[in-house]
Amino acid sequence: MRSAMYTFVEDFRAEGTAAVLDRVLGTYGCDTVTVAAAYHRARDVTPHGPARVTLRGDGVHFSPPADLFDEARLIPPVQPGALEEPLRELRGTTAERGAHLHGWTVFLHNTTLGLAHPDVTQENCFGDRAAPADLCPAHPDVRAYAVALARSVARQGVDAVVAESLHYGTFGHGYHHERSFVALGAWEEFLLGLCFCAYCVRAAEGRGVDARKARAEAVSMTVGVLDGGAPSSGDLSDLDGLPEPVAAYARARRDTVTSLAAEVAEAVADEGSELVFLDLTGAAKGYGDGLPTGALAADDAWRIGVAPAAVGAVVPGYGLLAYARDPARIGADTAAYRAVLPDACSLRTVLRPGLPDTTDAGALAEKAAAATGHGGADAVDFYHYGLLPYPVLDRIPVALGR
Repeated sequence: MRSAMYTFVEDFRAEGTAAVLDRVLGTYGCDTVTVAAAYHRARDVTPHGPARVTLRGDGVHFSPPADLFDEARLIPPVQPGALEEPLRELRGTTAERGAHLHGWTVFLHNTTLGLAHPDVTQENCFGDRAAPADLCPAHPDVRAYAVALARSVARQGVDAVVAESLHYGTFGHGYHHERSFVALGAWEEFLLGLCFCAYCVRAAEGRGVDARKARAEAVSMTVGVLDGGAPSSGDLSDLDGLPEPVAAYARARRDTVTSLAAEVAEAVADEGSELVFLDLTGAAKGYGDGLPTGALAADDAWRIGVAPAAVGAVVPGYGLLAYARDPARIGADTAAYRAVLPDACSLRTVLRPGLPDTTDAGALAEKAAAATGHGGADAVDFYHYGLLPYPVLDRIPVALGR
């Protein structure tokens, strides 16, 4: 069974590259290391790191190439130690061991850039630029940034660029300290996350959508709740639950994301690597408790502007975050993606070996089997080396049949 372990550069720096690779490739039996080449702000409990709680900033672990960024408006912040070229060093050591190296890249979730350039962030139906972490995939400066960032990571010699956040953000994850004492329903949260910036409006109108009516409907549906009315009931079902102008506007976002994925995939291929598109829908549905409800992730990907079949047609690899306790749910989610992705597009299912999804090695093995059974995923990946205690990581070889 093909498998990768998600890691941070800081894991290798703290514990030693050889020691981490001994565990990941030897003890656990993975054949690929997926390392964060570009990441976002976070505060993590790191159980076996020298700092037991680690603060991370937005930025990349390499020097942004001059030919790609000297004339660019958006330039990624650079992480401490980037001049030591940790990714190139890791490329050499993994190659010596016959392992693959993937460059995990967070594209459009960047608070530093959003605060410095609010005009490139998503604009809600009320005209608020209130999600500094969410760069808009329709903005030309953002698209140019994504292409340049992808090329930069590919140049580190990685076998694949794993693209996180190469789509629209959601209302519930636009900043890192958020409050709402208003009882927002699922529909209101979705509508508050729709971007109505000039570029999104132009893209929608180019597809025959009445963006003005869509915006007015979005305002009408949310302002009632903000004024004290009752929120919508139940989970999001599908776009048919929205007034047609809003539904058409939401559908148009999928073309924006698909075309951006195509541009980034082409740029990565030009640099001699390949793109794996990470679809975060499964994480959005099950992140907190591992108990996703409602439709399968593939059917709900429209919420972040993703059409799996269309994206799968323009990228060589696709990844889903199967954050669920139930193996049957993981099997169904994986099968739903496999059914709509082209045969040429490989599929990777990402599992969490510990909290809140998995209680023991047997449960992890069941989920890995469910993900790969009946022509499902081509690989099972594990999240995340530096965030889990060693006894939890020790469940992985059982799941891989080692």
